[in-house]
Amino acid sequence: MSFGAPDNPYGQPQNPQPGYGYPQQGQPPYPQAPGGIPQQGYGYPQQGQPEYGYPQQGQPGYGYPQQGPPGYGYPGGPGPRVASMGRRFGARAIDAVAFFVIYGVLGVIGVAGSVGAAQDCDPNAADYNTCINNAGSDIAAKFGAVIGILAIVGLLYEWLMTGLVGGTLGKLAVGIRVVKADTGQKPGLGASFLRWIIPLVGGLVCGIGQLLVYLSPFWDKSGRQQGWHDKAASTMVVQK
Repeated sequence: MSFGAPDNPYGQPQNPQPGYGYPQQGQPPYPQAPGGIPQQGYGYPQQGQPEYGYPQQGQPGYGYPQQGPPGYGYPGGPGPRVASMGRRFGARAIDAVAFFVIYGVLGVIGVAGSVGAAQDCDPNAADYNTCINNAGSDIAAKFGAVIGILAIVGLLYEWLMTGLVGGTLGKLAVGIRVVKADTGQKPGLGASFLRWIIPLVGGLVCGIGQLLVYLSPFWDKSGRQQGWHDKAASTMVVQK
C-alpha cells in the first residue's frame, strides 16, 4: 500500500508545508523596505554609509589634521612674500643716511656757538685757560645733548613708526614692512619696542652684537628670514 502520491517514489508529500528554519512561501528571507527592496540584516552597514569607526571618504580620520595651506608667512602659505635681504639692507642704509644728515645738522647747530666762544678767548688774558676750559665743557655738553636727542629721535622713529605704521621711511621706500608673524597685522608698540631694543643692546659690544643681529636672518631655517630680534618679537619682514 502506497502512502504517497503515485509520482513520488520516496513517499514524501509534494509541496510540503514550511517547517522550522525554512521561509514561508511568498515571504522573502529578509524584511522588505518600501518598494520591494530587501533590507540588509542586523550587523551589516547600510549601503552608502561607512562602517562604524571608519572615516568617510574625503574626510580626514580622527586625530589627523585636515589638509590645507600652511600658516601665514610660511613658504606656500597665505600672505605676501618674505622680504629679501637686499631690500632690508637697502632700507637700513636709507635710514642710516637720514640719521647722519640729522646728526650733522644738529651737531653744527649745537657746537657752532661754543666754537665761536672759544675763538673769542684772548690768549694774553689772565683767564685764557679758564675761558678755553669753559668753551670745551660747553662743546662737550652740547655734543652730549645732540647724542641724547638722536637717541630719543631714533627711539621714536624706529619704535613708533614700526609699531603704528609697519616700517620706517627706509622700509616704506623699498616696499617692505614689519608684521606679526602669525597674523600679518601691524606689530604694535610692545613688539616693535622689543624688536628695536635687541640690536641696540647688541651694539654696546663694540657694535659686533648689533651686526650679528642684523645678519641673523641668513641663518634662519624656517623660510621666513627672521632675525633674532624678529623671533623675540614674533615679527617678520614682508614685501608689500
